Amino acid sequence: MVEYLAQQLAQWHSGFGVFSYITLRSVLAALTGLVLSLALGPMIMRRLRLSSLSQPVRNDGPRSHFSKIGTPTLGGVPILLAVFASTLLWAELSNGYVWVVLGATASFGVIGLADDYRKLALRTSAGLPSWLKFLLQTVAAALVIAALSQIGEPRDSVLIPYFKDLHLPLGVLFPVFTWFVIVGSSNGVNLTDGLDGLAIMPIAIASAALGLFSWVAGNAIFADYLGVPYVAGAGELMVICAAIGGAGLGFLWFNSYPAQMFMGDVGALALGAALGTVAVVARQEIAWAIVGGVFVMEAASVMAQVASFRLTGKRIFRMAPMHHHFELKGWPEPKIIVRFWIISVIFALVAVASLKIR
Repeated sequence: MVEYLAQQLAQWHSGFGVFSYITLRSVLAALTGLVLSLALGPMIMRRLRLSSLSQPVRNDGPRSHFSKIGTPTLGGVPILLAVFASTLLWAELSNGYVWVVLGATASFGVIGLADDYRKLALRTSAGLPSWLKFLLQTVAAALVIAALSQIGEPRDSVLIPYFKDLHLPLGVLFPVFTWFVIVGSSNGVNLTDGLDGLAIMPIAIASAALGLFSWVAGNAIFADYLGVPYVAGAGELMVICAAIGGAGLGFLWFNSYPAQMFMGDVGALALGAALGTVAVVARQEIAWAIVGGVFVMEAASVMAQVASFRLTGKRIFRMAPMHHHFELKGWPEPKIIVRFWIISVIFALVAVASLKIR
């Protein structure tokens, strides 16, 4: 919105042209998201406490989690409100990719909200039936894929990082791959959201990395110089990534150990889908798997645990997702959280290096 107003005002004074720069608007979006998240957090917490909407805890989880009973959940609501407000304020609203990513965020957020509401209403750690949640995610991802097919050039291959002009041809299977990226990202982030601040900091780190990828992809000069596909309009997604990062840091103020508020599925599913969609638009799906390495590890640990138990009757981990395994080994929760943050930074740096190492 500001970008449009600045265009009009630039006719009267050239100084307003500064708001045409994506980098400046991204910085302002991050700050706006941060301030709004900090402001909305206490308001949401008060309402949640008055409504007794607290996080149910798994009976079979680590005993240390029983002390978390009564902590307000639905913390993803102020994050999403901050992201949407910041994006609508600073992004170029004529950009179709902006609306697709916001649509993905909203649709997966509604699914997460329904899941959280069922947990809170029934006072159980089990939300929507797995098959129903998966079906809803599939429908939402299909709508996102359909919308993306109407914007930009058709795609049938995936860029392989660290190699020049190396693409994996997928042909008619590319929409299936896109579905896997979006739904997998959403669920990967959701599985990671199990300790205080464990998921939101990697989300902020990943949003910074994906924001850079988007900006490079949307800049014809840098895309050509670095040998990555040029995607007209993709650079504007840097504003959304910045808003997510800023709102995430604001939420971390309340979600850091010991957490005053939990994010819930409404935030985890929505933000995971948003980042997955950004990766698809920027044509950096494999790089996103590296950036979000922590989310991949957590999801892989669950799949490996289930597969091992069904095939051999034995478990690989003491408990999945992986962060619970380290809890049961006796690692203090803050140590697990910070170490996962460090790993997230390492993954992000390795992925960003692919822009130059080819």
